[in-house]
Amino acid sequence: MDDLLALDNQICFSLYAVNRAVTSRYRSLLAELDLTYPQYLVMLVLWERARSDQPTRVSDLGARLRLDSGTLTPLLKRLAQRGLISRVRSLVDERVVTISLTEEGVDLRELAIQVPQKLLCGLDVAPERLLALRNELKAVLKAMEIQGEKVPNG
Repeated sequence: MDDLLALDNQICFSLYAVNRAVTSRYRSLLAELDLTYPQYLVMLVLWERARSDQPTRVSDLGARLRLDSGTLTPLLKRLAQRGLISRVRSLVDERVVTISLTEEGVDLRELAIQVPQKLLCGLDVAPERLLALRNELKAVLKAMEIQGEKVPNG
């Protein structure tokens, strides 16, 4: 019987190690765009939303990325300082902040289009396997979030 506490038997460690490897691979690709990995994720959501002309509230962005405002706010400030986004506080409710891409932020998308292909370049993994893995991970995440809603705090 396998040792249940052996490091190599832990799903969490496999996910952690893969996450670190993927993030490391992204780091060099995103350096060309002068973006960190978390900034890239923010930009992906904003580029996605821009195609549908939907305004993006900070709270919606945080929910989509599963980030709290304490983590998201500094990211957004740096992106605004770079001139990639603008942040506008609602006149009706000052707690609501809307994010939109600047022209420079829109233009950066054209450079970023190459990132996914470059990430996979040289990997000896069939695209179908990666798509299946992504779908499995989404299903696991959904199950964990549903389970998390059922677990009482305290």
